[in-house]
Amino acid sequence: MFISHVDSSLEKLLRARLPLPEEMGDVSFDPPSGTWSAQLSRITVNLFLYDVQRSNQPSAPATRNPEGGPAQRRRPQPMMQLGYLVSAWAGSPRDEHQLLGDVVSIFAGVEAIPEDLLPAELSSTVRLGLGDSDNKVREIWAASGGSLKASFSLMVTVAADTFDWELTPPSVERISGMASRMDDGPHA
Repeated sequence: MFISHVDSSLEKLLRARLPLPEEMGDVSFDPPSGTWSAQLSRITVNLFLYDVQRSNQPSAPATRNPEGGPAQRRRPQPMMQLGYLVSAWAGSPRDEHQLLGDVVSIFAGVEAIPEDLLPAELSSTVRLGLGDSDNKVREIWAASGGSLKASFSLMVTVAADTFDWELTPPSVERISGMASRMDDGPHA
């Protein structure tokens, strides 16, 4: 579920900052195959999810106190890293480069997606980073059957919604001790 929330947040960010109104262009999450690209008829920014793996970034337990409700807590969620191949599709290579440059500038200038663009169901910030140390971009283009195209990798770090919220146990306000006299008699 968290991946679809990340997808919608990335689209909202692009539409808000490019701007790319829905009547003018598309934000797609399809594999960039030759048959897919042949069907395009509008300006398109494509974010193809090619990699999902556990991140080594630690996460902390979360607490919340809903208005009028009992306090809740949640175990630390596993952090996940999502790899997206980002490409731009337009009428000419020059237009594609301009669009891709605008998209790179947006993602490079945003460390985390702003909260107002995140769905309420998402339990963590969504951190963004550019680059791919393994240079998987060429492999993806080769595997998809498409020709090599200007593109970049967007790395997204987000918490997986693995553990549910639980009621926080009541806090300890007082400890009482009880003692009794021990028998001093002989022990066997």
